[in-house]
Formats: sequence, C-alpha cells, structure tokens
Amino acid sequence: LCGFLLQYLEFAEFEETAEVFTKECKIKGKTLPKPAGVPSRDSQALPVQKDLLAAFDNGEQKVFFQLWEEHISPSVCDNEPAAQKLEFYLHIHFATYLLKHSVEKPDKTVHEERISHFKAYLETKGAALSQTTEFLPFYALPFVPNPMVHPSFKELFQDSWTLDLRTRLEQFLSLTLKARQTPRLLTLFKESGQYNKEMLQHLHQQLVESEHRTMTCLKRFNKMQTDYHNLIGVTAELVDSLEATVNGKMITPEYLQSICVRLFSNQMRQSVAHSIDFTRPGTASTMLRASLAPAKMQDVPLLPSLDYEKLKKDLVAGNDRLKAFLLQALRWRLTTSYPGEQRDTVLQAYISNDLLDCHSNCEGNVLKLLHSKSKVVRQYMARLINAFASLAEGRVYLSQNPTLLQMLEERLKAEDKDSLTWENVLGALQKFSLRRALQSAMIKDGLICWLVDVLRDADCLSDYTLEYSVALLMNLCLRSAGKKMCAKIANRVLKVLSDLLGHENQEIQPYVNGALYSILAIPSVREEARAMGMEEILRCFIKEGNAEMIRQIEFIIKQLNSDEPLNDSIASDDEEEEKDEEEDHDIMEADLDKDEVLQPQLGELVGEKLLTTEYLGIMTHTPKTKKKLSPGVHQSIDEPLQRPVTPGHHRTVY
Repeated sequence: LCGFLLQYLEFAEFEETAEVFTKECKIKGKTLPKPAGVPSRDSQALPVQKDLLAAFDNGEQKVFFQLWEEHISPSVCDNEPAAQKLEFYLHIHFATYLLKHSVEKPDKTVHEERISHFKAYLETKGAALSQTTEFLPFYALPFVPNPMVHPSFKELFQDSWTLDLRTRLEQFLSLTLKARQTPRLLTLFKESGQYNKEMLQHLHQQLVESEHRTMTCLKRFNKMQTDYHNLIGVTAELVDSLEATVNGKMITPEYLQSICVRLFSNQMRQSVAHSIDFTRPGTASTMLRASLAPAKMQDVPLLPSLDYEKLKKDLVAGNDRLKAFLLQALRWRLTTSYPGEQRDTVLQAYISNDLLDCHSNCEGNVLKLLHSKSKVVRQYMARLINAFASLAEGRVYLSQNPTLLQMLEERLKAEDKDSLTWENVLGALQKFSLRRALQSAMIKDGLICWLVDVLRDADCLSDYTLEYSVALLMNLCLRSAGKKMCAKIANRVLKVLSDLLGHENQEIQPYVNGALYSILAIPSVREEARAMGMEEILRCFIKEGNAEMIRQIEFIIKQLNSDEPLNDSIASDDEEEEKDEEEDHDIMEADLDKDEVLQPQLGELVGEKLLTTEYLGIMTHTPKTKKKLSPGVHQSIDEPLQRPVTPGHHRTVY
C-alpha cells in the first residue's frame, strides 16, 4: 500500500509530500516496494522490453513468462483479444523452440517439460480460445509425435513464422508498456467505481425481471386455481347427474349446454353454446374433441394448365429478360406449390411436356440456357434445375439426358465460386449424387479431387456451398470407386477433413464424419491417417463435441484402429448400377428462392400472373400415379452416415 501511495504522489507531482512520506516511512521502518507490474513515472519501458525480447530469442520460457506476468496487466491479458491470441502463439513458440533450434535430437526431459507446460496452459487460460477455428488445430499439438512433419503444423517451424511473431510481440510491448503510466491506486479506484456501478445496474435489472416473472407466475397460478375449482364443480355435478340417471331422472339438453359452456374458455362460450345440437347423441363429446384437435388443412386446388409449346419457344427464342422471368415463374410454381397433389401435378406436367428438353437432342433446346451469355439467365436456369433435382421424380427426369451432368460440371468449373449460379449448380450435383449411376459418372470425371481442392479454403465458401460440397464429397466417398480415388490422394483428403472437423459450421459435421468413416475402410488410408496422428486429432474433438458427435467420432477411431482388409463385397458395389432404386428425399429448401436479382419494372408481369396471362393452356395436366419410392433406411444417429443424403433431407429427418 505504501508503494501505491508513493507512486500516486509522484504521478500527481506532489514532490515535497512524496519526499516527507518517504522519510517518515524510513523512520518507522516501512519498506517501499515498487508496485508489481507498474513502472514509476520516470522509469523506462525499454529495458523490460529488451529483456522480454531477449528471452523470446533465447527460448528462456520461465524468464519470459515471469517478466510477462510482472509487467503486463492481467486485465489486458484477460480482456483484450489481441493479447490473448499473442499469448497463445507465444506458448506455441516456447513449446516448439527446442525442436526448431536443436541441431541434434532435443533433450527429451526438457522438451517434455515444455509440452507439459503448454498442456497446462491449454487446460487453463488457453481454454478460452478452444471454440475459435484459428486455434482449434493447435489443441492437438501436444499429442502429435512429430509435429515438424505434420501438415497442420509445418508452418510453425519456418523462420518467417517466428519473425512475424517477434514483430507482433515487439509492437505489443511498445504500446502496452508505454500505456502503463497510470498509478495502480488510481486504476483500482476507477475500476472499483465502474464495477460498483455496473453491479448495481445488473442487480436492478435482475430485480425487475424477477418481479415480472413473479407476477406472471401468480397470474398463471390464479388461472390454474380457478380452472381447478371449476373442474371440481363440473365433476361433482356430473356425478350427481349420473346418480340421478340411475334413479330414472332424465338430463335436459339445457343442462348439458350449461356444463359445456363452463368447460370452454370465456372467448368461446357463446359460439360453442349455440353451435352444439344436444338432441343428437354423441354431438357434445364430438364437438369437445373437435375443439381440441388441430384444424385440418383445406383442400388445395390444382394450378391452371399452361401452354408448354409456347413457353418452350419463348425460352429458346425470346429476349434474355423474358427468358429470366419465365425461368423464375416456372421455379416459383414448383417451390411455392403445396407438397402433395398440387406439387406432384406441377412436376408431372413439366416432365410429361418435357419442359427442359431432356429428351431432345436438337440444337436449340432449353438446357442450352446453362451456357447463355447472360449471367442472370444462367443463374435462373441453374436455380430451376436445382429445384427439379430437389424432388426424386425430378432427378429421374433430369438423369435421362446424357449430356446434362457434363454441362453442370463444366459450369461448376467456369463460374465464380461466390456466385449464386455456382451455388445452385453445386446443389443440383449434390442431389444427383443420390443416384448410383450419376455417382459413378462424377467419380470418373474427377469430381472428388476437385472438391478436395475447393474445400481447402472452406472459410471463403457460403454456408450453403460448404454444406453441399462436403455432403457431395461424402456421398461419392461411400462408393468403392470413390474410396479408391481418395486412397490415391489420401494425405490431401485427410488433411482437408481433419481441418473441417474444427469448422465453426456445425451442420457439416455428420458429412465430415461419414466421409472419414467411409475412406478409413481402405487399409492404405488408415495407415496414412495413423502416420499424421489422426487419432490424437479426433480425441481432441471428443472433448468439445456434443454427445452424438462424440459417439460418431468413437466409431471413426474404432475404424481407424481396425486391421480388417477391404471387404470384397464392398469393393464390388459398382457392379450394382442397374439397381438404382432411390430413397424418398423430397425437400424443397428455402435457398432456392433467396436473393432474387431480377426485379420487375412498372407494368411487367411476373410469376404466376405472367404464366396464367400469357401462357394459359388447356388440360396440359396429365394425372399420373407417383412412383412409390423407398422410404429410406434410418440408421442410428450414433453412427457416421453410411448412405447418400442431401443436407435438406438430413436436417428434416435427424
């Protein structure tokens, strides 16, 4: 305390008072220790900075962190993100220092001591950053036998990484140590006042919320008490009525009406009392049950028929704006129709009239709009194909055109990755991957290698794109040909999947787990995974995941440690192409209609109004029995996915 007082007197320039205070402290035998972490007004930050940088360069871990704790305020380390990140990387620097600077093999005891120190930091102060994608891979660092060769940690052993970290440390120290001129006594006073003010506001807010909850609970209690007494009264009267009936006394309709009125809520009493015919047997009980049952959806009418010949003619020969508006209207008719008979009829009309010319080989067919010079036309064509692919019957229809898959793959590689055209083409291909023949074609076309390259930069992808990319990769990896393709680039695939395990988008986890589990059935992939310390990485994620993900990861670890050879029956699954019975994955996701770029001008017709005004047809609906699809095999959520799925269907089912 004496040190704090002297520091404040010097700061406020009470020089004479400080001198007298110092003398009196000496007379009374009071020592004047310098307050820890707070240099006096005329002290220099430079010597401390030099000592810290020297300890950094020489790998003197204990000296460095002792100086760090003495001169860097805990409030800075605990509350400023930049300081937290810098401290994390400093711990990595000292944990790996011996590996970087030892000519021969480093001293095992000293190295293990440093790793233990790093583990202790991760479990205490470092735990705050465990949810950050940037730092998540480093939580596996203490468990990797040889981090110098591990793909995730190679960067740490480059001179450029150390130099960059040193520069950041030097800048941080220059700013922080110069800013520490405020006396500790003054800081404590300010922090205390602010803390008390915030605490008072917090307590007041809690009091208001508690009073509000109390009033709400009291109202509910009074209502329940009233209903309880009312129910007891009605029950007593009904028992009396039954007793009277046994004795031969008839119950009047008026009496039943009064009982029912009392059972209904106040808002319904009058309407219910007048709507029940108590002279008909069973009417009262039926009405009571109906009042509690949910209302049934009214019958949905079919949409008007269209002139598909005129539609297709304008889609091929019209101007780009008309083409875009027509593609939009046709998509809206499909996405906004009610699931069931209305949507089935719309889709069957499109298919039976070959709306997209899937059965045509002529030069000017509708599918060629995918290669239109207009970005908007290409985007709206991709959206419509994605909508078709969202329905099982639509996928059957699209798969009948032998060139469509190749056209979509070409567009995928030609469009910008941040465009909606690219996103919808990818969505359509992911849904195509539910069909075995199309899976085989995509694997043969090298789509797995392409997806792995795209997913290396996952942070640049939209949520939809990331989810559908990973789900497509998983569906292709489920096939034996896909597994074999992954085995050829095992290191790249495993690196990408291990990075995705820690991605902040939790929706992709089931597909990452499914892909890992599938490719680890290949012995050579298991061997590569063990070499890169995959088990340690997986166990690191067990600590952070939810119960379902933990159980799935345990299945993956079991597969990783298996010594079973590749099953011959699994290896021959590509011979079953003809048996392509698809499961019922009909999900029309909202993303199909997001971010519409096409806006009508005054007087322009759009959507259903455009179709029914300019393209009304006569009886072009062709009722057709919907093909009965397999309902799908629902596996346990504890296991990684082992059947092809789409993200939309997986979210709905699981």
